Amino acid sequence: MKNLILNTDSYKASHFLQYPQGIEYLSSYIESRGGVFGETVFFGLQAFIKEYLSTPISQTDIDEAESLLTAHGVPFNREGWQYIFDTYNGFLPIEIQAVPEGTNLPTGNVMVQVMNTDPQCAWITGYIETALLRAIWYPTTVATVSKSCKNIIKRYLEETADNLDGLPFKLHDFGARGTSSEETAALGGAAHLVHFMGTDTLSGIMTAKRYYGADMAGFSIPAAEHSTITSWGKKNESAAYRNMIHQFGGNNRLVAVVSDSYDLWNAIDHIWGEELKDSVMEMGGTLVVRPDSGAPTEVVPEAIERLMTKFGYTINSKGYRVLPSCVRLIQGDGVSLASIEAILQTLKARKISADNIAFGMGGELLQKVNRDTQKFAMKASAICVHSEWFDVYKCPITDPGKRSKRGRLALVKTHNGYQTIREDQLGQQDNQLISVFQNGELLIDLKFEDIRSRAE
Repeated sequence: MKNLILNTDSYKASHFLQYPQGIEYLSSYIESRGGVFGETVFFGLQAFIKEYLSTPISQTDIDEAESLLTAHGVPFNREGWQYIFDTYNGFLPIEIQAVPEGTNLPTGNVMVQVMNTDPQCAWITGYIETALLRAIWYPTTVATVSKSCKNIIKRYLEETADNLDGLPFKLHDFGARGTSSEETAALGGAAHLVHFMGTDTLSGIMTAKRYYGADMAGFSIPAAEHSTITSWGKKNESAAYRNMIHQFGGNNRLVAVVSDSYDLWNAIDHIWGEELKDSVMEMGGTLVVRPDSGAPTEVVPEAIERLMTKFGYTINSKGYRVLPSCVRLIQGDGVSLASIEAILQTLKARKISADNIAFGMGGELLQKVNRDTQKFAMKASAICVHSEWFDVYKCPITDPGKRSKRGRLALVKTHNGYQTIREDQLGQQDNQLISVFQNGELLIDLKFEDIRSRAE
């Protein structure tokens, strides 16, 4: 699965025979043409470069690709790939420019531009579209969804809480098991960590560490699942809860306990709120009660109200009720961008502060996105034939929204925000597209904390 020559679409193999005679350079760009969100948070390119482009193709890769593609029914550019192996030691002769990762970029702007550096290899620019576009659209879209969730939660904290101290841990990544692959979890998990610090997706932590130098990008806490509670039997439900406090309680410690295996209301009213109340209040840390079923907009406020009945509450400076620090709630079922807003709006209407709740988000965060969520595309925009440059573009009469950009591009930042212009119109303006890769070499090694700061 790591043969870069085969990391493409089948029809790409025949494209080297389709370009004009005398082609020397082909320049393409990647953009989000629109979509659900008005801007995107660019992330993921460096991970792709380090994992795929920093390892050269081998003679074995070439032989394998030739055998497979010819049997598959498409031509193989043996001469071209052999030239790359012999001349560049197997590294791709391309230059990639990109906006710095973590940039909040309005849709419709160039975020990446790629061009071959050797006139013998103009075909390679289009060949890597499949791998490069996939490497960018997915983590960028997840980072954008995560940022949008953060904006909603932040707004309700500003309206109903005394401070934003808890914001970095208000959305926890529960998505690993719902992704299509381990690599999906890794890239999406890291994209979420650009904005938050709570995660159960270990692959995301490793991505942030391995490709972006983050010592520890995210944190978790001991937490129960249904099997660890129901294995005690229904009649011993309180003993299962008591064991969680015994094993993981303590000063400044947090422990999350799923509490709806049987009867959530009984668990809150009688087990947590009566039988184990003193243990919860005296353990020195925080019990996080987790409902895991029912309609969130109904269950969450009811659960918090019942916890307040048993454990009390204070009223903050904004006039909203807050549970004592020994108990909180996390909602991890049915959580999406829309349900977060609906839950927090319901709590606000009942004068309950957003301080009382955190969210766990799974498939809606890491899996329920696709390339069309933000209408990502990579398109050729300029070509050099016999030393003369020409614009390349598409302008389908049946869908003007797919009209592509023309020429070599640049990205500038003005008092009106970002704007994509032609490179030959740059003048004295600073190009926000920075060269990050050339002929096998990573030119800039971004650190995760810098990406976080930029995204903020």
